[in-house]
Amino acid sequence: MCEKHINTKVVNYPDKEGMAEAAKLIREGKLVAFPTETVYGLGANALMANAAEKVYAAKGRPSDNPLIIHLANAEDAKKYCEVTGEFERLAKAFTPGPLTVVMKKKDIIPSTVTGGLDTVAVRIPSHAAARELITLAGVPIAAPSANLSGRPSTTSADHVISDMLGRIDMIIDGGGCDIGLESTIVAIVGENKLKMLRPGAVTLEMLRNEGFEVTLDKAVTEKLSEGEKPAAPGMKYRHYAPVSPVTLIDACDEKRVEFMAKFIGDSSVALVCFEEDVTIKNAKNAVVLGRKDDLAAQAHKLFALLRAFDEKSEIKQIYAPLPDKSGIGLAIFNRMLKASGYSVIRP
Repeated sequence: MCEKHINTKVVNYPDKEGMAEAAKLIREGKLVAFPTETVYGLGANALMANAAEKVYAAKGRPSDNPLIIHLANAEDAKKYCEVTGEFERLAKAFTPGPLTVVMKKKDIIPSTVTGGLDTVAVRIPSHAAARELITLAGVPIAAPSANLSGRPSTTSADHVISDMLGRIDMIIDGGGCDIGLESTIVAIVGENKLKMLRPGAVTLEMLRNEGFEVTLDKAVTEKLSEGEKPAAPGMKYRHYAPVSPVTLIDACDEKRVEFMAKFIGDSSVALVCFEEDVTIKNAKNAVVLGRKDDLAAQAHKLFALLRAFDEKSEIKQIYAPLPDKSGIGLAIFNRMLKASGYSVIRP
C-alpha cells in the first residue's frame, strides 16, 4: 500500500478551473476521485498501465481485481472493446446509468487495468460531474470505488477524504451519491444471454424484462475459492467491511428480533434493524436501515451506516438481518454477505 505523502487537493463541482485541472491530472496519469450516481470512483487514465498500478497501490487492492473503464458515451466503447448487438441493446435501455458490461478488450487497454484478463468492464455513468470529467480528460477513466480495499465504499466526499487524503492527487466533491451501491456488472455470454457478476440498481428483473436470458454467477451469493480468478470487481475478496465483524441473521422477523433483543443493553454490540423493529430500534447501538419494504432507501444508506460503526470504538460485534433478494435487495444481500465475510447464523 502506498504511503500518505501526496498533497491532495479538494475541489467542489462544478468549479470549472477545478474540473479542468482534474482532467489534466487524469491525462498525466495521476489519480482523481470523483462522484458518480452509484459511489465515488478513484479515477486514472485507462490507457496508461502505470496509472492503473497507482490505483492498486492507493487502495491497497489486489492487482488481479479488475477495474471498470468509464466512458462519456456508449458509442466510444468500440474504440476499446469488441462491441456486440447485446451491448448496443443494453446501452440503449440502461445507459447512461448504473450498468457495467464486460466484453473482449482491444489491445489499447493495458492488462493492468483488466487484472490480466482479455476482457474489460465498461460503464457510462449518468452523474454530471463524472461525464464532464471524462469528456474534458479525453480518455477513458479506469475507476474502482474510492475507498481503501476491503472497507465500505464511499458515497460522500467526506468518506473519500477519510480514506484517500494524502494518497491521491485530487478529490472532486459532488455531494452525496444518489444510489449508494456500485453498478450492476454483466458479461455477455452468448446471443441474447447475460451472466450477472455483481448485482446493483439494474436488477435481474429489469434485464429479463428487456428480453435477455440472465443467469447469476455463483460469486454473487457464494464465496470464490482461492484459486479462482475474479472476472469483475467485487467478486472474490472481502469487501465493504467495517472494522468490527459483521454477522448476518437468517431467520424470520420474530426469531431475528428475539435474538437481537438479548444485546439491547450490551454497548459492545451494534444492531442493524428495520423501522418496524420497535423492540430494538431504540437501543443504544441500534441503527435503523429503513423500512423493510423500502429497498432503495436501504441501498442508499448501507455504506454510510457501515462506515459509521468505525467511529464507535466500543463496538466489537455487529448483527444485521440477512437481506431480501428481490429487486435491488439482491445487491444489498451481496454487499452484506461480502461485508460479513460470509458469516451467517440461523438462530
